[in-house]
Amino acid sequence: MTTLQYTLRNAHPHEYTAIGKLMVKVYSQLEGFSTPEEQPKYYEKLANVGDFTQNSGVELLVAVSADGQIGGAVVFFDDMQFYASGGKATQEKNAAGFRLLAVDPDHRGHKLGKLLTKACIQKAKEAKVNQLIIHSTNTMKVAWKMYENMGFQRFTDLDFMQGDIQVCGFRLLLKN
Repeated sequence: MTTLQYTLRNAHPHEYTAIGKLMVKVYSQLEGFSTPEEQPKYYEKLANVGDFTQNSGVELLVAVSADGQIGGAVVFFDDMQFYASGGKATQEKNAAGFRLLAVDPDHRGHKLGKLLTKACIQKAKEAKVNQLIIHSTNTMKVAWKMYENMGFQRFTDLDFMQGDIQVCGFRLLLKN
């Protein structure tokens, strides 16, 4: 799948460190979001994002530019038991999810967030699950609006607190 000059594929293990650095950079720059000093374990998870792929059914998807630069990434889970979030999302049945979507500031404006989200929707449909679950926060309003425009709806039963930050749950009900 290619959009403009970007190709979407599974990340290679040698790219995991660069993707982790990208995620730390993106999340630490969110205005109002926890800092690495406030939530070191969360940022350690971001830095080591490739570790998620040690579980079956977990994919680290990456959007790569024609010149080989990583423009964005997301973690897709075809089984919610590996989702590793707070709240009850990991107990959801007949569901897939994605987390930790990040687009490099230097690559914004190419609809990479939408490309990565659409890929996760397609993967969830291929897994023949009834719903796709995601989380966002008030500090991620640009992504939040994109998700809602793509059909995701707020489900407060999926909400949880991460330190002082309210994490808000969304579902996309799928027709398979």
